[in-house]
Amino acid sequence: MSKSGFSNNPHYVYCWNFCFFIIHLIPGNPAAMMLGPEATPEEIDAFSRSMGLDRPVPIQFIEWISNVVKGDFGMSLFFQGQQVTKVAFEHFKVTLTLTVLGIILAIVFGIITGVIAAINHNNILDRTIMIITSAGVSIPNFWLWLMIVLFFSIRFSILPPAGFKPLSTGLGESLRYLILPAITLAFGQTSLIARMTRSNMLEVLRSDYIRTAKAKGLSELMVNYKHALKNVLIPVNTIIGLSFANLMGGAVVTEQIFNIPGVGRLLIKSVFTRDYPVIEGIVLYIVAMRVIINLVTDVLYVIIDPRIEY
Repeated sequence: MSKSGFSNNPHYVYCWNFCFFIIHLIPGNPAAMMLGPEATPEEIDAFSRSMGLDRPVPIQFIEWISNVVKGDFGMSLFFQGQQVTKVAFEHFKVTLTLTVLGIILAIVFGIITGVIAAINHNNILDRTIMIITSAGVSIPNFWLWLMIVLFFSIRFSILPPAGFKPLSTGLGESLRYLILPAITLAFGQTSLIARMTRSNMLEVLRSDYIRTAKAKGLSELMVNYKHALKNVLIPVNTIIGLSFANLMGGAVVTEQIFNIPGVGRLLIKSVFTRDYPVIEGIVLYIVAMRVIINLVTDVLYVIIDPRIEY
């Protein structure tokens, strides 16, 4: 049985189909935007016919679906002469790099702070962590970006405020540009993971087998990190999977404010230029990534707890 509930959920596919029709309701003609204000109506109509934009939307949808099944996502209207897959893949690599760094930070700090809060239940450390995590799930990304840029880039000039350097320029140089957006992206998910870890850790620490382990004379370190944490990771795994999926598809604001050429920024640009094939390809990418990530999350349950069977 699927734990996360996404692998067999058809709602993502319905949403993707719905988005195809929604984006065609956006005001503006892609042909007119590409040809510029000096284009004549005849030129706009001719260009629309050449790109197949004059046909009814249901017909365009059927043709696009049939091409996607063959692996053809079409040509970008804005990036003329380039396949959607090529354009999206170049930006996908950037988003993947940022997301992996963000989820690593979220997992490490989320689990550590959650365990610390549970072990120190109801004291000042626990309450401080809960206040910070409550703020973490409430603070919007753009405000957090302003604060960390003000502190790390303007006040102390430690890290660059925006921009991106690929890994080919060197790991250290790339991390200098990625660390601030990764912190911005991961802060909210870190708070969710920490709160879930704390909640489940408290429940596990009250279990009979934990009391038995303590009665046998095992150290607190052994009890907390070998016996308790292993069982805590089962429900936390669900939150991690959801967080990873959210980061992969939800980096739009972060990439925009940090000027990072990822999929999120490409999506914003494509909406403004009415680049329908690219928008459709990115939406399909987000749907596919959520399905894949949640399928992997389901498989990880078996690795964490071999007693679980599918």
